[in-house]
Amino acid sequence: MAVPAGDDGRICDFIVFLWQNISHMELDRYDHAILRRLQQDARITNARLASEVNLSESACLRRVKALEDCGLIEGYTALVNQHRAGYPVNVFVNITLDRQSQSGLEAFEAAVRRIPQVMECYLMTGEHDYLLRLVVADLDDFERIHSQHLTRLPSVVRVQSSFAMRTVTHSAVLPLRPASH
Repeated sequence: MAVPAGDDGRICDFIVFLWQNISHMELDRYDHAILRRLQQDARITNARLASEVNLSESACLRRVKALEDCGLIEGYTALVNQHRAGYPVNVFVNITLDRQSQSGLEAFEAAVRRIPQVMECYLMTGEHDYLLRLVVADLDDFERIHSQHLTRLPSVVRVQSSFAMRTVTHSAVLPLRPASH
């Protein structure tokens, strides 16, 4: 890291270095408060956020930017009501592949990403290779997706589906590890 002449330059470079490497640092109580509040309402104004976390507006904005830059905040999105959007049913699908070669896994994963109703897909340990969560309008909608997409995915030998009767809890708020300070 190049250090300009004078102590002020070294201090500024050091601060920039620290903020750029926040992913390797522990977050303090202000960072935790910012993350908790943004998860609750990402449309909150910086002025209100700063007030609620007891920081100046400029310090709060710098911290939010640093959390974005280091990748801890990946982006912002609107939460769409699944039922009102016409997808009231959650289906959990276990997929078993005929082989687990790297090319087979990559082909399956690329194909599953192209199915818009697949909201989540996890590579699993245990009896099944993948677990998917799909949203569908009804049983007929799932049957269409099953026959047109799921059974045609590369290397699939078994598809086992379970319909959720109701959602007991659903959160978009990630729990944060306690600050050490």
